[in-house]
Amino acid sequence: MQIRQAQADDWPAIWAMVQPVFGAGTTYAVARDISQTDARYMWLDSPAMCLVAERDGVILGTCYIKPNASGGGAHVCNCGYIVDAAARGQGVAETLCRASQDHARALGFTAMQFNMVLESNAQAVRLWQRLGFDIAGTVPDVFDHPDLGLVAGHVMIKSLK
Repeated sequence: MQIRQAQADDWPAIWAMVQPVFGAGTTYAVARDISQTDARYMWLDSPAMCLVAERDGVILGTCYIKPNASGGGAHVCNCGYIVDAAARGQGVAETLCRASQDHARALGFTAMQFNMVLESNAQAVRLWQRLGFDIAGTVPDVFDHPDLGLVAGHVMIKSLK
């Protein structure tokens, strides 16, 4: 598996992955009917960097790296990860997360923060903890899950120093 910086012509493959995830409304606090234009700006065009995981010319997953805040908080980045449904369980998210940490360091970030990892997304919580992220706090009833109702979200953080 190769991790590389996403290019503009990767967008159709990225959109094919992010649209069903956003549309499901079970993991990201993004409008379920987000337009392709708005999704592209959010995922590919505005972040400091967008990466893709690729094998044999097929994009398996993607992530973005962006400042979590400005000013005094600009040294902390935020990332989002999505893996194509057909590639889940193959280590794509872990590989992307490890690579994104290296890229974030190269961009000058000294910590990585996930603002809302849903408690209901137990697989992601376990993976991020295994990769060294700590739960800094849990916000109750922060996300209205379409099947589960209101669920808690964890703020998770890892030093990149």
